[in-house]
Amino acid sequence: MPYSGPASAVGAIGKALEGYFAMVNESGGVNGRKIKFISLDDAYSPAKAVEQTRRLVESDDVSFMLANTATANISATQKYLTIKKVPTLFVVSSASKWNDPEHFPWTMALPWQPPYGDEAKIYLDYLRSRKPDARIAILYQNDDAGKEYLKATRESLSTAADKVIAGAASFEVLDPTVDSQILTLRATGADALMIYGVTPKACSQALRKLHEINWRPIRFIASSCANPDAVLEPAGLDASDGIMTIMAFKFPVAGEPDDAAVSEYKAFMSKYVPGANPYDTFNVYAYSLGQATIDLLQRAGDDLTRENIMHTAATMHDVRLPLLLPGISLNTSPTDYRPLRDGYMAEFKNGRWNVFGVMIRPQ
Repeated sequence: MPYSGPASAVGAIGKALEGYFAMVNESGGVNGRKIKFISLDDAYSPAKAVEQTRRLVESDDVSFMLANTATANISATQKYLTIKKVPTLFVVSSASKWNDPEHFPWTMALPWQPPYGDEAKIYLDYLRSRKPDARIAILYQNDDAGKEYLKATRESLSTAADKVIAGAASFEVLDPTVDSQILTLRATGADALMIYGVTPKACSQALRKLHEINWRPIRFIASSCANPDAVLEPAGLDASDGIMTIMAFKFPVAGEPDDAAVSEYKAFMSKYVPGANPYDTFNVYAYSLGQATIDLLQRAGDDLTRENIMHTAATMHDVRLPLLLPGISLNTSPTDYRPLRDGYMAEFKNGRWNVFGVMIRPQ
């Protein structure tokens, strides 16, 4: 988990998971057993991720890996964990490469949105329904995640890609700003802008720069960057107004009544992750990851071999987590490792995300 480095905001996931398992242990654990949760800092560095993963497997002898973060880091450790036959569950990345049970049967993702490629196609479909002749500009992170968004966009557009894509500009995670890329993309005259980043800083900077130069295309932001606390508020709520994304989870809104599931979540945060922001989407997501993990362990029963843990993860059927939006549940099979496939379009207006339309399942 990146507790330091350019994506340290994502480290909130690890802290909330630690609180969740502390709550479970306090109430007696799972099937009479307590959970020992070990989380190490990889600083969003693939090399550091490899080092820490070896330590967890060879020194700590973990039963399974959970919520490994960042496409590049997971890629750097995947072959090693596959050779060691260590379940690598619910990784925090929407790359489609994690749905490859034939070649990598020990790796499964559980992101908070559909796979990157599906997400890109959803935005294109929505845009074309609203403005069929729109030309698009793309700001993308120069790694596996950003490139998958770009590839899926081009594939969806097929022979029209060169005509519809007015321009694409990449950025590195360690770039100080993305100002020059935004200025380059504005010069294309595009009608819509896709912000395909998965680290908070660059996404926030992009929104702020768009506002400063008064460029107001139709704007879509990757769900990974839809975090009000880590991305939208630093950019400025006025700069974020009107952007769109896709969502699968309900998020609490300050000042609005809570339903039972949100009230339970907020009570958990207050007691087990004191001082953390309950409106941070990373915390909401981590809470649901914790619930999915406990569901898996309960179904695994007394057979806690790595083989059965992986088998149990690969046979989820209609697992409904309390904070998933209506109609969405987790489902997997030995040939399909995509627990989450569905979502709803959402627009950020008046300081909050507003879900609209019907549930979307990419074809």
